[in-house]
Amino acid sequence: MSLLEVRDLSINIHGIRPLDGISFALDKGEILGIVGESGSGKSLTALSVMGLLPLIGGRIERGSVSFDGQDLTHLPENDFRKLRGKRIAFITQNPMTSLDPVMRVGAQIDQMATLHLGLDPKAAQARSIEIMEKLRIPEAATIYHHYPHQLSGGMKQRIVIAMALAADPDLIIADEPTTALDVTIQAQIVDLLAELVRERGVALILITHDMGVVAQICDRVVVLYAGRIAESNRVDAIFAAPRHPYTSALIRCIPREDTAPGSLVGIPGAVPSVAHYPSGCRFHPRCDRRGEPCSAVVPALARPTSGGELACHFPGGAA
Repeated sequence: MSLLEVRDLSINIHGIRPLDGISFALDKGEILGIVGESGSGKSLTALSVMGLLPLIGGRIERGSVSFDGQDLTHLPENDFRKLRGKRIAFITQNPMTSLDPVMRVGAQIDQMATLHLGLDPKAAQARSIEIMEKLRIPEAATIYHHYPHQLSGGMKQRIVIAMALAADPDLIIADEPTTALDVTIQAQIVDLLAELVRERGVALILITHDMGVVAQICDRVVVLYAGRIAESNRVDAIFAAPRHPYTSALIRCIPREDTAPGSLVGIPGAVPSVAHYPSGCRFHPRCDRRGEPCSAVVPALARPTSGGELACHFPGGAA
């Protein structure tokens, strides 16, 4: 049994279904990448696992979310609060707005250990500083007493990660944790997350739009497009032979050292609005392989002999 199992998840928000039939599983010590452009449903998947859909007027319409054998689909809010922070931690995408500006950062980390582990203030402070040091925060005992505005963006993100680790969770969901950071700091944060998984054996869901980050640290990847799975597989298999045209297009968007200036080509068009999803395959208006069935028939999510899952009428690569 996997630590986290999401099966045929479909959600409804004010009569609209922005996620349809999402399935994946994750074990401790694994990193699962969920990738796609903005509007693909990545963050909604995270909110579903965290039980936070009611905050945006949403609900699970079909399917299930199971964590360590416990069905979370209809879990009462009071019971969900015992899981959030303690066993399932969430790292948001913007550290600038994730921290209380009038509260010292150390006290914000302490809150997690005090609330979920029952530590007294002195023990919580010692634990917070220890975690900060492991996250390679220089002069952690001094930074502990700083306010968020005194820290750089990269340092704030480390504080947010420290908050996620404070209660020693089993699963961390990181929702585009490097979006607001420069390239150098992005690489440091991504390496740091991978190191945490190796050292602590936690499970990590990394939500990103960047296939380069997926290639760097993920074990498996789920490619979402307009609320549906386009393709999922092991990362090495996806990069060796991407079968869905959307996956191939995302990989082509990765800048490389030998890429000539001006030669990087984006994906034409945009992800459709959830209120105006096209019929058939939702990617077909942007697809260079589209044929007669694509605009009318929804491609089934099949399991080819090469492994993983694939939803495409005209897949590339070997079957």
